[in-house]
Amino acid sequence: METVRAADHDRYVSALYAPEDKREALFSLYAFNAEISGIRDRIREALPGEVRLQWWRDVIVAEDDGANIGHPVADALKATISAYRLPKPAFENMLEARVFDLYDDPMPSRTDLEGYCGETAAALIQLAAMVLDPVEAPRFAELAGWAGCAQAMTGLLLLLSLHRKRGQCFVPADILAAAGSSPEAFVAGDGGPGAQRAVAAMIALAREHLSAFEQGASALPVSLRPAFLPLALSRAYLGKMESGRHFPLDGAARLSAMHRHWLLFRRATRGWPDA
Repeated sequence: METVRAADHDRYVSALYAPEDKREALFSLYAFNAEISGIRDRIREALPGEVRLQWWRDVIVAEDDGANIGHPVADALKATISAYRLPKPAFENMLEARVFDLYDDPMPSRTDLEGYCGETAAALIQLAAMVLDPVEAPRFAELAGWAGCAQAMTGLLLLLSLHRKRGQCFVPADILAAAGSSPEAFVAGDGGPGAQRAVAAMIALAREHLSAFEQGASALPVSLRPAFLPLALSRAYLGKMESGRHFPLDGAARLSAMHRHWLLFRRATRGWPDA
């Protein structure tokens, strides 16, 4: 819980809207996600990051689910996987997708970006849904896919400034080419003449996935709502970016803690009535 509160406060708050007996399992999933998504922030070279990801693979595939290994997050995650019979391949795919984070290779295409988002954010939503309500969760797997893509793309837009400083480019090469730019030009200096068009296309792509999610979100049962709650923030973030006052390249699009808490509370209690 403390790991999630410090590293991923929005998911921490979302988990508090879940039934009390489900929260520990949700915290283990979100803490695992925080651990692997933050590896790039803690390393200077890719190889130690790959070693860390492999360590997590070994932990997850190990058959001794009841044995503690002395790592609080890993022990909690193994207990959750065992108790809720969560599919281990989903975690393996998530770890494989995170290898991309360790390098500065450009994202090749929109399809590759959607696959990355599907194996990371969307998978996390679906796993959380399986913890909350294993009977209903399979019915909303496609909705989790739309939601994960919208959430992850919004998050990548919020991190554009950091990624560009590192030389990372999550904006797909085909989108950049259509905007008259390239991965090399996008991460250099002010991003080049096509940067704003490329970012606008990314915002539109995130909006496309968000709209697809919202079209089906009114059917979400209350039991699954906490897994999808972080989507309550995506619309607000994208709106700020589109306003022109908080262009993603400067990393200025932020919501106050009070505003974020209000959005999460409203969706937790009302759902998505405007879907």
